Amino acid sequence: MYVFMNPESFEQISLTSDMLGDLAPYLQEGMECQIALFNGTPISIELPQRVTLEIVDTEPAIKNQTASSSFKPAVLSNGVRTMVPPHVVSGTRIVVATEDGSYVERAKD
Repeated sequence: MYVFMNPESFEQISLTSDMLGDLAPYLQEGMECQIALFNGTPISIELPQRVTLEIVDTEPAIKNQTASSSFKPAVLSNGVRTMVPPHVVSGTRIVVATEDGSYVERAKD
């Protein structure tokens, strides 16, 4: 079970892991989400379109690999595997699309 709180009324809403599905790994503490209710019962959840995560593990860059379409596998801090450009190394914070887990850009923070 995942528990969400309305920041205005402090009402708590519980969702099962089945309702979150593939979005569960992208959920972060303090994240603002939209939950649709029908007769007081949650029916769907919408996370932000993008989330910032850190790369925990990735292969080293291959020298002279400059093709813009080349990507390498990486493991994010939430355990999800994604493909990143060759210049990205472990410890780098990146922005990921929550819809499909794809790399968007390097984090600006």
